[in-house]
Amino acid sequence: MAKKRPQTKGARPPRTDGEVPVVGAREPCPCGSGRRYKACHGRAAAQAVTELVHRPFEGLPGECDWVALRELVPAATAELKLKDGLPEGVPSVTLATVLPMAWPALRRDDGSVLIGLQNDTASGDISRDLADTLRRALTAQPGTPVQGRRAPAEGPRLQDLLDPAGAFEPVVHSGFEFWVPDPENATPDVAASLERANAAAIPTVRLAGVDAGYWCETPDKNHLRWVMPHAEEELLDALARLHAAGRSGLGEGTRLVGSFRAHGLTVPVWDLPSGMGAQDVEKPAAEFAERLTAALAVDGPLTPEERRARGGLTNRQVTLS
Repeated sequence: MAKKRPQTKGARPPRTDGEVPVVGAREPCPCGSGRRYKACHGRAAAQAVTELVHRPFEGLPGECDWVALRELVPAATAELKLKDGLPEGVPSVTLATVLPMAWPALRRDDGSVLIGLQNDTASGDISRDLADTLRRALTAQPGTPVQGRRAPAEGPRLQDLLDPAGAFEPVVHSGFEFWVPDPENATPDVAASLERANAAAIPTVRLAGVDAGYWCETPDKNHLRWVMPHAEEELLDALARLHAAGRSGLGEGTRLVGSFRAHGLTVPVWDLPSGMGAQDVEKPAAEFAERLTAALAVDGPLTPEERRARGGLTNRQVTLS
């Protein structure tokens, strides 16, 4: 018997990526390939929302402070300026390190919006997730929180929504009273929640004389954690030059102990004596900034002693994100 010829469908013109609609992961891909969507055009969409963006705040005013508020500072707020201005009925938009119940965002009774920065995010792009939360918060009913979700892969990022000329000026708080409009008249449950949150917050102060330097107090010693915008390799070389020359400290009893790596930026950390407050470190930090600028301008290979210093700094580096 002659073999039956396979039935063929009429030729379907291929679609471009921009014309392929989103369907269920197990449904046939609308492009006509015959494969399931998740194995065809859905693969790129999935990768777009899971691929890690190493510098999610790059291009935003105050990138270093964004990183500090995300990873280092317990209680802080910063007013956000939108590129297209505030919608009607929204008097203000405020970024907060953390919100009650770890809400991603909150639309207050007066229509103002609070966005939480230290929440877990569903994708590898914090900026896209926060932008999605912000857009939903702007249209949420007053007096309601906004829940987290996976942001659409084609959705905007913070860089698309925020005014690039708007200053980013964090205000560090000693506690979380900014959660409620009138903390002195809060209900007993709210007051108890505030008391617990405040007790867990490490005292932190943002230095006035340098960008993104944060003093903090711990029971045994104090620290300066300073988020820097310089490329990691160049910064580590410069720190090694200063360390080998005995010029990496911030005064008597202080020591550069290592660094964090957070969201694509490097955060050098100094141990400080317990009696050294934020005001005491202002002048030494400003002087160190001048020494660092000079060290960053130095060309040429490291000396053997500088290479050893760099190795020590690298071995004590911790990646936060």
